[in-house]
Amino acid sequence: MGSGSWSTNVYDEHRRFKARAGKSTFDYSDRLQDLDRSAWRAHPSLNPHGVKIRESRDGDEHPASTSIAVMFDVTGSMGEVPVTLQKKLPELLGLLLRKSYVNDPQILFGAIGDATCDRVPLQVGQFESDNRMDENLENMFLEGGGGGQRTESYELAMYFIARHTDIDCWNMRGHKGYLFFIGDEMAYPAVKRREVQQVIGDGLEQDIPLAEIVKELRRRYHVFYILPKAASYGGDREILGFWRKLLGQNVLELDDPEAVCEVIALSIGMTEGTIDLPAGIEDLKEYAVEEKTLQVITSALAVLPKSLVKAKGGALPGLGVR
Repeated sequence: MGSGSWSTNVYDEHRRFKARAGKSTFDYSDRLQDLDRSAWRAHPSLNPHGVKIRESRDGDEHPASTSIAVMFDVTGSMGEVPVTLQKKLPELLGLLLRKSYVNDPQILFGAIGDATCDRVPLQVGQFESDNRMDENLENMFLEGGGGGQRTESYELAMYFIARHTDIDCWNMRGHKGYLFFIGDEMAYPAVKRREVQQVIGDGLEQDIPLAEIVKELRRRYHVFYILPKAASYGGDREILGFWRKLLGQNVLELDDPEAVCEVIALSIGMTEGTIDLPAGIEDLKEYAVEEKTLQVITSALAVLPKSLVKAKGGALPGLGVR
């Protein structure tokens, strides 16, 4: 996957078409919510069960692809944040392309629930470079479940990305992709073989400790966790500490989920070494981003090194060797 190019005009016209037809932009989720819980299913395009691989490939249109996965928590504790993310995330590709923060971005969107109790605990799209990524977002089911114990199945999503994605940025150039988790709870302590079998279809001999799957994941991806303060556990020190122990400085607090695309785009640009934070803020001013939003973005990214410049051989100060 990953062919084609994203168009703002196509995106806007699609939204207008749905509005004229009297349909919600996210009518798949709306329609499912009207059904009995027993009928809830992931959209066929997002169902991870039986999926061999989600691939991000180089090609004539995109010869130096960069793989970016964005997985967000859609359980009840997130409140209305997932709705905001669904509406805002289609803007991400445009932000990355306007200032060439990264080569040939290909973006996968996914959703996370709780495999201990939810009907749809994991949804995973394809890596896309065009408006098909918008369709993946529109087809997500916002279940609003979760178990209420401050843990959700992030580790199951980690397992899928670690074992069921194949990315040419790493295969061909040894260049890591990007994975962003957006949520407000902790992961479970292990990838459970029973849940992997039920949700993904793989047969594991035993559970995989969380630290082990994180280590495996980080071999090919720069992994970030974003905690929106508007969610139920926004600002929770225990949850922030949990993720910082796993991911170090790549744990960001977001005061306003409306700024999620800008925070992701600048995080990538800073990690790539194509910009520093002040330059990124100046770029956003060109697009009439409000001062309040700029302050939100600056605050979120303050934990990252202020100046990241690629060293010889591709090493980035404070972020390890790609």
